[in-house]
Formats: sequence, structure tokens, C-alpha cells
Amino acid sequence: MKQTTIVTVILAVLVLISVVQAVQLNGLKAKLTGGELGVISSSSGNTALTTTPSSGSGKRVSSLPSSIKDLPQMVGGC
Repeated sequence: MKQTTIVTVILAVLVLISVVQAVQLNGLKAKLTGGELGVISSSSGNTALTTTPSSGSGKRVSSLPSSIKDLPQMVGGC
């Protein structure tokens, strides 16, 4: 294959991936503004997305297991 053909195919794949990600991001934005997803904050200040709205709609929001809650914020490294 010619080098220009290979570069064109790779560029087309990258453009396709970016279009798919843009559609997914737009869908996530629509869910957030529509109230299908809610943002909850834990006691440590981190935020997490849940599949239930944060407003009182009668749905239960599952909490993290105690083994995950007790983990340190940062782990030291080299």
C-alpha cells in the first residue's frame, strides 16, 4: 500500500473515534441536564456519578463499601 493511503486510513479511523466520543459526550451531557444522572459528593470531597438523580425522587443511591471508603486519598510512590 502507498504511504498516503495508510495515513489516510489512520486519519479516517481517528476522525471516526472522535465523532463517536463526541456523540457519547453529548449523550452524557443530555443525561446530566435531564436529571437522569446525579452528582453526589462523599465526605472526602470527591464526586461520583450515580445512575439515580440526586434530588429526592424516591430512588435509593447506593453507597460505597466500607473497604473503599477507608482507602487513602493518595498512595506514595518512588
